[in-house]
Amino acid sequence: MSGFVFSEKPIEIASGDGVHVTDTNGTEYLDFGASYACTPVGHCHPEVVDAATSQLEELMYVQASYPHAARTALYERLSEAGPVDVDNVWLCNSGTEANEAALKFARHATGREKIVATTQGFHGRTMGALATTWKQKYKQGFEPLAGGVEFVEYGDADAMREAIDDETAAVILEPLQGEGGINPADTEYLQTVRVATATSGAAMILDEIQTGLGRTGSLWAAEKHDVVPDVLTTAKGLGSGLPIGATLCRDWIAEDAGNHGSTFSGGPVVSAAAGATLDVIEREDLSAHADEMGAYLRGQIEERLGDDVRDVRGDGLMIGIEVKRGSNRLLRDLAIDHQVLALPAGRTVLRLLPPLTIEREHADAVVDAIAEVIG
Repeated sequence: MSGFVFSEKPIEIASGDGVHVTDTNGTEYLDFGASYACTPVGHCHPEVVDAATSQLEELMYVQASYPHAARTALYERLSEAGPVDVDNVWLCNSGTEANEAALKFARHATGREKIVATTQGFHGRTMGALATTWKQKYKQGFEPLAGGVEFVEYGDADAMREAIDDETAAVILEPLQGEGGINPADTEYLQTVRVATATSGAAMILDEIQTGLGRTGSLWAAEKHDVVPDVLTTAKGLGSGLPIGATLCRDWIAEDAGNHGSTFSGGPVVSAAAGATLDVIEREDLSAHADEMGAYLRGQIEERLGDDVRDVRGDGLMIGIEVKRGSNRLLRDLAIDHQVLALPAGRTVLRLLPPLTIEREHADAVVDAIAEVIG
């Protein structure tokens, strides 16, 4: 029997529908992890399935140098959906690739080497993105990585101002850290980064791989902070689970960046799925729904758990519950005993990233389960 690179969980998922998945034994689970935010409109949304299936029957693949309607439409949709003037789009296959492109584009546009990243930040596992990822556990065995990266304390505006200089190509950071523990940044901090990068001629890269597409209560988390970056990266839920990422950037970043490429950039099937996903998010106003449901869910957790947890934080439907003991045992008990799937964000944080389509009945069921497991 061949081996596996991934470690596997003891639940074999067979199907998904909306906010639920079902295993091979017929047990149904509330999916409050959404496979790291990859199903924002729910599992197997019929519009997304229809778009991908129709395209699959016509043309599975053509390389990006040949125009194709689904890809062109997605370029236009993302260009319109991005922050003002951040309207140049490069498509790829994952979040780490989107961040690799962002780093390359920034170095190319500025002619500089230095990259400023933050403590607890996570930007991917390929060699360039990994160099800007904080935790050493992801780097062990893969060094030396790309050079020129300097880390500063996340949320420390003075440290950021001091780090950004005329040798800095870019600052890369998440507006709300995911893997690092669901750590929010305040508006003043993000605006400080924006001013400092603009003053020095460096690029501000916002990694919205996990925070984007309505997750935090607006289409992009940047909108809540009135910050317009030079580069914005997105992936995760863009294709409703099909592999796609995108790097959006301003003109000065995109200029002469065409020597970067990817064989599967914006394949027809994933482009069709991504276009349908954006249609559903916008038409059903899932950003506003995520804001409303997130506030309700956080309020219920705080009311029910109180002093039994250290903290409840996040924005929209990106929520972290800092517990007083290891999170892995709690996650196992939630899955096995209560049929609720969630995620860790470090050793002591439960991470909730449900589909943006959840309703109060789903939130209540999950709060009941968490309260019983923690209690």
